[in-house]
Amino acid sequence: MTKNIRISLYILIPTIFWMLSGLFVTEKKETVMETKKLFTVGTIVSKAVEFQPLIKLKATTESEARVNVKAKTSGEVVRIGATQGQFIDKDSILCSLGVVELNRTEVKAPFAGYIEQIVKPGNYLERGQVCATIIQLNPITFMAEVPEFKINKVKNGQGVILKLVTGEEVEGRLTFVSKSASPSTRTFKVESQVRNPDGFIRDGLTADMTIKIDKVLAHKISPSILLLSDEGKLGIRSVKEDLVQFNEIIILEDSADGLWVVGIPEVIETIIQGQGFVENGQKVLINSL
Repeated sequence: MTKNIRISLYILIPTIFWMLSGLFVTEKKETVMETKKLFTVGTIVSKAVEFQPLIKLKATTESEARVNVKAKTSGEVVRIGATQGQFIDKDSILCSLGVVELNRTEVKAPFAGYIEQIVKPGNYLERGQVCATIIQLNPITFMAEVPEFKINKVKNGQGVILKLVTGEEVEGRLTFVSKSASPSTRTFKVESQVRNPDGFIRDGLTADMTIKIDKVLAHKISPSILLLSDEGKLGIRSVKEDLVQFNEIIILEDSADGLWVVGIPEVIETIIQGQGFVENGQKVLINSL
């Protein structure tokens, strides 16, 4: 190989490498420029967990039975066997009448319960008039109304928590779910019948009824990441393969520390920072928080 050829190679080879390196630098610069153009969003990976949804209603208590016990004959009340508010057993004598028909002189309680009202001795009762009113408090029934958009989640046997306005709290189960809505309110009647042997739960009290409906897999999210789509649907933005997606959600419960929602995948990379500055289908840089 001649000297001139060797010199030419010494010049040519570095020149080729320099030219190639220029291409790589350009591509690298273009990549850097493209990266700089991508918006960075903060994300977290959310995994659905088992959640117990609750339906909260206003309820009232209702006695098992309320009966006006009537006299079967006319006569003066010569003696009463109970006082107002007293608990009596079945067949206890309520009123004794001074009459000729001796076999009908006693008015008896048809069941065990509490005397709500009773006539006083000396009053004269005509046949069919009320001697006493008696109520049965064991069991006691809690009654509430479920909105029509929630009734498909409610069924017999579901657990309930019943908190009385007086502070007492008892647990029970749904014993009745109506199949027919009220024409005026479009709500469905539900009942929970619980034992009340001591009669401490009174008739006509107000209570909070909380129904434990079937458990589901749900995510807990912050209300601050909620967005409305162009169609007006409520949801959140997530990232999949570096692309932004909009996910419509269904809110189950608004708790003190976040929203419990369903309708999205069990595992999802949710955008929690910058979600308001990106669009569906946009490629982004991810900063996992």
